Amino acid sequence: MAKKQTTQYNDASITMLKGAERVRKRPAVIFGSDGLEGCEHSVFEIVSNSVDEAREGYGSVITLTAYNDRSISVEDFGRGIPLGWNETEQRYNWELVYCELYAGGKYDNNADGAAYEYSLGLNGLGACATQYSSEYFSVKSYDGSHLTEMDFEKGDPAGELRVRDLSPKERRTGTVQHWKPDLDVFTDIAIPREYFADMLKRQSVVMPGIRFVFRWQNEDGTFEEEEYYYENGIEDYIAEIAGDTAEIKTTTWHLETKGRDREDMSDYKLKCDVSFTMSKTVHVLEYYHCSSYLEHGGSPERAVKTAFTYAIDKRLKTLGKYNKNEAKITFADVEDCLILITNSVSTQTSYANQTKKAITNTFIAEAMTAFLKEQLEIYFLENPQDADKLLTQVLINKRSRETAETARLDLKKKLTTAGADAVNRIEKFVSCRSKDPDKRELYIVEGDSALTSCKLGRDAEFQAIIPVRGKTLNCLKATYDKIFKNEIIVDLLKLLGCGVEIKGKVKGNIVPFDLNALRWSKIIICTDADEDGFQIRTLILTMFYRLLPTLIDEGRVYIAESPLYEITTKTDTLFAYNEPEKAQITSKLDAENKKYKLQRSKGLGENEPEMMWKTTMNPESRRLIRVSKADAEATAYIFETLLGDDITERKDFIFRRGIDYMDTVDAY
Repeated sequence: MAKKQTTQYNDASITMLKGAERVRKRPAVIFGSDGLEGCEHSVFEIVSNSVDEAREGYGSVITLTAYNDRSISVEDFGRGIPLGWNETEQRYNWELVYCELYAGGKYDNNADGAAYEYSLGLNGLGACATQYSSEYFSVKSYDGSHLTEMDFEKGDPAGELRVRDLSPKERRTGTVQHWKPDLDVFTDIAIPREYFADMLKRQSVVMPGIRFVFRWQNEDGTFEEEEYYYENGIEDYIAEIAGDTAEIKTTTWHLETKGRDREDMSDYKLKCDVSFTMSKTVHVLEYYHCSSYLEHGGSPERAVKTAFTYAIDKRLKTLGKYNKNEAKITFADVEDCLILITNSVSTQTSYANQTKKAITNTFIAEAMTAFLKEQLEIYFLENPQDADKLLTQVLINKRSRETAETARLDLKKKLTTAGADAVNRIEKFVSCRSKDPDKRELYIVEGDSALTSCKLGRDAEFQAIIPVRGKTLNCLKATYDKIFKNEIIVDLLKLLGCGVEIKGKVKGNIVPFDLNALRWSKIIICTDADEDGFQIRTLILTMFYRLLPTLIDEGRVYIAESPLYEITTKTDTLFAYNEPEKAQITSKLDAENKKYKLQRSKGLGENEPEMMWKTTMNPESRRLIRVSKADAEATAYIFETLLGDDITERKDFIFRRGIDYMDTVDAY
C-alpha cells in the first residue's frame, strides 16, 4: 500500500542555490567527489592555473607547500592574477575569479592576442570552486610594482581589497594562494604526501624546463623539500622508467596541425609529442593533455591503440611473419612491451568532465591516429633492427597470450567438473564428514604410507587427506600448459575449489579466483623431515606461490612440523622437533637420573596412529608453521637460483653460501 503523502510539491518548492552554497552543498558536481579525492582535485585546480602561466612563458618555478594544519599554498612567478576593477564587467576581478563560476581569462584561447593560447583551465570554475570550498582562502598578486591582496572565509569575502606599492627589493611578479580545505564541505581533508608528490611529478614530466618544488611540513614544524624537473620532458621520463630494460632506442615524434571536430565548427590548433621505447619487463602507457594526466584516456588513447595495432599488423603481414591462418595481433600484445607517453595541447579541448581525466575531441583522435600510422610506417623502414625487435616481441606476446588462454579454457573444463562426486573420485583422496569450510582441514601428505598413518591418526570429522604421488612439477619454470596437464596439480586445485590466479591480460572464458569458494580453513603440507621431504614441501609451496598467492597472503597455508627425535622413557614418549629441544629434554632427564631411549624419528609412514595424532594432527598439541609471503618468496628464490636457468646467479649463490652446506656433503 502506498504511503500517504503529507508534503506539497508546487511552484514554491523550487529553490536555487546562490553564491558559495552552489559548491559547498554539492562539491562532487565540480570536484567529482565530496571525499578525499574531491579535496585533492581542488588542489589540482589551483596548481593548474600556475601551470598555465608557466606554459605561456611566465615563470619557471612553481612551489607547493603542504602545512601540518592541512592548509596548502601554491606560489608561482607568472604575471599575477588581476584582482582590480574590470571596466568591461563593471565588477572587481577578485569577485569574478574567486566568487563567480564560469568567469575567467581562458574562454578565447583560439583568438589572436588571447591571454592564454594553450591552457588546462578552461571553464572558469577551479579557482572559484576551491575558494568556495575552503575554510579560509587568501591570495597575494604581484604585478611587478604593486602587491594586491584579498581574503575569504567560508566562501565569502573577509575584508576589503588591499593594494600597496612594492619596494625595489620586493619587486616581482606572480601569485601566492594559501587556503585550507573545509571539513564542512569535504568528508576528509588529510591529503597524503604521496598525492602531492605524484601530482607535481606528473606536471614536471609534461612541462620541460619548469621546476616544481614541493615542501612538506612535519608535525614538529620542520620542512622537507623535494624538486621535480625534467629538462627534456617525456623523453627524460621514459629513460627513467625504462632504466636499463630498454630494448630499442627511444623515439619521439612531434605533430603540429589544426582542424575541427565538425564541418560547421571552427578550426583549432593541436600540438602533440609522442615518445616510446620497448621493454620486456616494464610496461607503461600514459596520456597527458594540457598537463592533465588522462587517467581514463579518451582521444589520445584511442589513437595510440588504433594506430599501433594497425601499423604493426600491417608490417607483420607484409613481412610474412604470421603463420598460416594465424589470428592477427591485438593491442594487448603491443602494450605488454611498450613504454609510451603522449603529451598534447590544443586551443580547444572537450574534457569528459571538470576532473579532466579524459578528453573526447574527435579531431584530436583522428589527427593523432593518422599521424602515428604514418610515423610508424616510416619508422619500420628507417629502423629495421629496432623494428624487428618490436615486431618479434609483439608476436611472442600474442602467442604466449593465446597459449595461456587455451590453458585457461582447458583448466575451466577441468575445474568446473569438480562437484562433490568428482572430488570424491580423486584417486586416494580421503574426505571428512564436515561440510563447513571454516572447520575443514586438508592435509597434503607425502606418499601412500603417510596417507595410511594420517588416515588412522586423524579426526575424520574435519580432517581430509590427499597424498602427493611422486615428485610435484616445478611450477616456477613450467608453462601453464604443462602445469595444467599435471594430474597431481589439477586434482589439488579441484579439491581447493577456489579457482586459480594467472597473471596477464587474457580475454575469454577464464577460471576466476574466488577466496570465498575455498573449501578449507587450513591447507597443511605434511612431509618427512628429510631431504626428499623438504624438496616435496618446496615444490608444493612453489605451486601455491605461483598459482594461488592469495592463499599464502591470507594465511591459509601451513607446514606441519614433524619431530626429529623420539625420546622414550619407562612411562612416556617425548618428542624433540630440533637439536636444541633434544638437548633440553635429555639434559632434564639426565638431571633426574631417568633412563631413556633416544632414536631418530621414523618417517611419517612408519608412525603409529596415536603418535600421528599427538604430534601432527591434534590441534591442541601439533605444531603448525603458517607460511608467510616472505617465506614463499624466499623459497621461490632459492628454488629458482638452484634449479633455474641463471647460471651466473647460481654460481654466485654457491660462492656466497656454499660453506653453509658443507656438512651435508658426502666425504670421500
